[in-house]
Amino acid sequence: MASLTASRRDALNTPAAVLTASALFGLLLGWATYGLHGLTPVLDRATNSTSTWIIWTAVAGALIRSRWPAVWGGALMMLATCCGYYAASALGGTFGSGGLGTAAVWSLAGLAGGPLLGWAGWTVRRGRDDLRAVAGAVIAMVVLGEGLWMGLALRYWGEAAVFLTVGALLAALLTVHLARTGARRYWLCAVLAPVGGLVFYLAEKSILNNLIGTV
Repeated sequence: MASLTASRRDALNTPAAVLTASALFGLLLGWATYGLHGLTPVLDRATNSTSTWIIWTAVAGALIRSRWPAVWGGALMMLATCCGYYAASALGGTFGSGGLGTAAVWSLAGLAGGPLLGWAGWTVRRGRDDLRAVAGAVIAMVVLGEGLWMGLALRYWGEAAVFLTVGALLAALLTVHLARTGARRYWLCAVLAPVGGLVFYLAEKSILNNLIGTV
């Protein structure tokens, strides 16, 4: 019985199984974020957020045992999330004339950022060197960067304060986790997270926003 259970567990951890699960979860996440829009003010903001997709990608990466499946699973999950979201949008009648171009831009962004966040989640949990602190900063910087975007670009100062607070708490929790699990330069997480958040904001402002504006 024990050997049978082990063989089933091994089958669930093959690259094919991991990538399939990542794609299915991404589709579900995209569909759910569209469906939850507007139900309550909190859900509306939480689902209309880059951070929501990206943080779940990092969580998925942490659950995957091997590094490269986590990296490629992150890419596939982000692409599937975009597909799920815009498929739900099309069925809901809100996929406008510019929807295809916007979907393409977000899909490309997902393919670029998904591997990084999948790697970050895996590295924080299973890495063995100082990159664990860098990976933790990568995860927290997304929330901090979105907070900066909401405040400086959109002037949504209330929402910005929430995201910046959550990002700071996430950076602190990850730093404590890294310290307790033996990361030597755990403090790099807290130092690099706000720097990365500024870089994320500038990238969103100068690259992603301009691309969306052209479609």
